Formats: sequence, structure tokens, C-alpha cells
Amino acid sequence: MTRTYGDIPYQLAKTHRKTASILIERDGQVSIRVPKELTDNQVEKLIENKRTWIYKALAEWSDLNATRVHRAFVNGEGYLYLGRSYRLRMVKDQAEPLMLKNGYFCLHGDPKQTTQTKFVEAFKEFYRQRGRDRIPQRVELFQAKLGLKAKAVNVLELKNRWASCSAKGNLNFHWKCLMAPPTIIDYIIVHELAHLRYANHSAAFWNEVDKLMPDYRERKEWLRVNGAGMDL
Repeated sequence: MTRTYGDIPYQLAKTHRKTASILIERDGQVSIRVPKELTDNQVEKLIENKRTWIYKALAEWSDLNATRVHRAFVNGEGYLYLGRSYRLRMVKDQAEPLMLKNGYFCLHGDPKQTTQTKFVEAFKEFYRQRGRDRIPQRVELFQAKLGLKAKAVNVLELKNRWASCSAKGNLNFHWKCLMAPPTIIDYIIVHELAHLRYANHSAAFWNEVDKLMPDYRERKEWLRVNGAGMDL
């Protein structure tokens, strides 16, 4: 649910977790997760105690997103896949809506006649298909090393997160993850797998991630700094 405390709008989620957390989502929204038994007054006290941190985090988010890329569907525009930028070619003699061929993204259609929505959906479907090919294989590799098992792996549209781990053990990944380099995709996967064992971001959680990725801090920072550019 969406609430406001003073000048801070936030999304509140009450769950069975034991600790409270505040984070800035990928879309700049303040997200607060607390134990179910916490009262509204206690939640507001938490926000007040973290007010300075929230302001600083929001300012940092604004700085990082000031350089957000706005891409156009025209010849020569660059689109990301697995960390590389491929230039766009608009083509008319192609059966598939979108293909990665000879170092170019080949997009079927005419900008004067085809809607932007169709072009966007062509890219989304490309990333979804590639994600369904790649991500489950990487999940299988890392979960075997951690002694964990996800119930299902999905690649779909997530509102403001790169990925999520449901209470049922399902792992969901945003199709935008496919724009990141493989090392960053692996970090996102291991991060969500660790949530199968720890629902929070405690020291034990990060120790779990560290078992497979001693350099996870560098990967996490790369995503924080470059995430705004991973969009259509």
C-alpha cells in the first residue's frame, strides 16, 4: 500500500519477516518492509530515524538517473544485449519481428507506419526468449553449488526490481536483466538464490552470496551505477 509520512511517500509491506528494511527501488520509490506486528506509529518512527538516509539515497538515485538513456527506433541507435551495444537496422524483408544478426539488431517495420508499442514489444519478447534460454541454466548451476532449489524460474515484467524471490520459492527475473553483462546477470541470480535461504539482507545473507562471489560488491555497484541505462 502507498502511504505518506511528511514529505516522504512510500510503499509499505507487512510480512512475516523479523526485521525492518528501507530501500530505494529502481524507479525511485521508497519501499519499506516490516514485521506484521509493527504499528503505524512504529513505522513512522522508523522513517523519522532514517530520514537523513532516505534523503541522501533519493538524491543519489536522482543523480544516477539524470543520465537515463532515451532510445529511438531509428537506424544507428544502440540497444544493449549481454552488456554490449548493438546498432539498430530497420528492415522490411524479415519474417521475425526482431533478430540479432551480423552484429546488428534487425527490427522489422517502418517507423512511419509501425507503432512504437510494436517495436517495444518486439524487443521485450527478444529479451524474454533469450532470458528463458539463459537464466534457468545459470540458476541450475548456482543452486547446485549452494545446495538450494528454486521451484520455478520466470522471466517477465517486474515493476521496479531486477528480480524477486517469492515465499513459495519461485524466482522471477526482469527481462531487462538481459541487457547487463553476463557477470552481472550471474550476480542477480545468486542474489535471488540466497533469498531462498535468507529472506532479508542480513550479514548471513551476504555471506551466502560471498560463498560464490567474493567480488559481489563490485558487481552490485556496477548495477547500481549502470542500471538506469538498461532500458528501452
